[in-house]
Amino acid sequence: MPERALIEQRPWLLASLIAGISYWFVAGSAIPGLYLILWKGAGVGLLAVYAWRHHPVADAHHIALVMALGSLGDMILEVDLTFGALAFLLGHLFAIALYLKHHRRVMNPAERLTTAGLLLAMPIASFALTGRPEVALYALGLGGMTAAAYASDFPRSRVALGAAMFAVSDLLIFARMGPMAESAVPHLLVWPLYYFGQFLITVGVIGALRRRGAFNAP
Repeated sequence: MPERALIEQRPWLLASLIAGISYWFVAGSAIPGLYLILWKGAGVGLLAVYAWRHHPVADAHHIALVMALGSLGDMILEVDLTFGALAFLLGHLFAIALYLKHHRRVMNPAERLTTAGLLLAMPIASFALTGRPEVALYALGLGGMTAAAYASDFPRSRVALGAAMFAVSDLLIFARMGPMAESAVPHLLVWPLYYFGQFLITVGVIGALRRRGAFNAP
């Protein structure tokens, strides 16, 4: 990809990092609610802009849509937990579709076992933490997304790791509903795990598509 194009992309990632990191410091502050909600959505929303604006191919737009739904979920959660979770679940389903499109052609038995374990562990752990079937149902989508990311041919050091960080972030949210209700750990770790997980997913997918020549002019 031309050097000029790379330079033009960096401001979106930089703006995303600024918004995502700074939100961790201002969350729960006295900033008026609407501004804080928009601030919260900006970090992952700018990742969606990065993927969509500079990479005019279907797979890049696909991951942009996943990030847009994540950003929407971030903001809606501040108003309504159910509809916020639905936005995230829809994002998981779109992510699964993308990862399955790019599934690994060959996987050894250990990799297959890990994939199945990721799929099942999330709803089981979520139900164990909360005792709520609706949370386990959402977590089935979360587990599917995490497992599909691991089983995809995108780089695991970025995409699968990012998906796992997202999953751990959600598990900490569920733990906050039960055994870690009084702990400061979820408050400290939920946002950075989630945001940097989404960041790794985005740059991992876009980087892989670039290396495969997806953005080369015909």
